[in-house]
Amino acid sequence: MKKKIFITGSTDGIGKLAARKLAKEGHELILHGRNSEKLESVISELKADSGNSNIIGYVADLSDLKAVKTMAEKVRKEHHTLGILINNAGIFLTPAPRLENGMDVRLVVNYLAAVLLTNELLPALNSAESPRVISLSSAAQATVSLQALRGEKQLDDQDAYAQSKLALLMWSFDMASKQKDINFIAVNPGSLLNTKMVKEAYGNHWSPAYKGADILIDLALSEKHTGMSGKYFDNDKGDYGQAHLDAYDNGLIEGLMELTNKLLN
Repeated sequence: MKKKIFITGSTDGIGKLAARKLAKEGHELILHGRNSEKLESVISELKADSGNSNIIGYVADLSDLKAVKTMAEKVRKEHHTLGILINNAGIFLTPAPRLENGMDVRLVVNYLAAVLLTNELLPALNSAESPRVISLSSAAQATVSLQALRGEKQLDDQDAYAQSKLALLMWSFDMASKQKDINFIAVNPGSLLNTKMVKEAYGNHWSPAYKGADILIDLALSEKHTGMSGKYFDNDKGDYGQAHLDAYDNGLIEGLMELTNKLLN
């Protein structure tokens, strides 16, 4: 069954690789990028490569939550039904880690933007048959500092990234408990995949990038994941596994969600 699939951060890395495979399989794709020229170039490339004309794109800088909301409103207006949302976009190293409001850009792009986008697209997801939201966590997970999330504490690159990825995982678990008709799965796509982000951060890799792309596609479409909402898939192990202990602490999740909602509203 062909699906309408929205992938954030799909002009590079595993997002683009997944989009290429999904386009060849005939799915209707909504791609997202930060740069309009690069996004249009990728769309043209994938259309030519796959012979699939059902590929469109939306531009937004995910560090700007107003831009995220504007993009989400456009998507919702133009697509009343959305089968799959893949929250793939993420950053690690950046020359400007703190935004004007003091918040860490990793916590905004990797976490808050994904939460806002998903919340705005819930009506479209709930209108689809067996909808899924796949969100990219990581093997790197660290206790979330609410002080840092408020922009009152500075984090180093590794800690900011790891906190953003645990926050997204905790939110995914929380959403699974509240949105019973949507399948929410968090995933570590694989450690040190051969992507631009990993090369910039570490200079080497352990696994090919397609390992991450393939698991995104599998989690989005395979029937074997139908009953796995609220779970964490660890692709380093190739199976569902245990996440950071904080992800199972209802008090910590409640505190994170309360602050998240306050920041987004």
